[in-house]
Amino acid sequence: MKRAVRSRLLMLIGATALVALALWQWQSDARKAPGKLLTLDPAAITQATLQLGDGAPARYTKRDGHWWRGDGQRADDRYLETLTEAAAAPVLEWRAAGEFDASRIGLSPPKAVLTLDGQRLAFGAVSATGPQCYVQVGGRVALVSLRFMPQAPQQKQQDLGLH
Repeated sequence: MKRAVRSRLLMLIGATALVALALWQWQSDARKAPGKLLTLDPAAITQATLQLGDGAPARYTKRDGHWWRGDGQRADDRYLETLTEAAAAPVLEWRAAGEFDASRIGLSPPKAVLTLDGQRLAFGAVSATGPQCYVQVGGRVALVSLRFMPQAPQQKQQDLGLH
């Protein structure tokens, strides 16, 4: 075998080995990924309840592609879509709820409770390690981006008389 052919063959074997290792690493990382807060598809959610602090819970229902408040009035679809996106929030880390003192991470009582199609998400304090917050889902606590923390709906300018 000529030297050039042997060099090409070795380079092809090396490149194939590198691709195989990269694929194996990618699959391994995907298997170990913490996943999302819930298995629900945000677009398929039809019921949402939000309680901020000790305030009264606000109930919403999705009908005919639009969100409606519990009192029968139309709700802001974009606001509710933002809330339902929490179902698909990527989790940075999962831990057992028993590993934490719930009051120290803002879960006793929670800052906000968002229930999506019957699945409860209790939002706690902001993490000291960055712009993340604690979220309790059943017996586990997740760390997710702070952007998924529910906020009060913003009043429209016309509602405030600021045309």
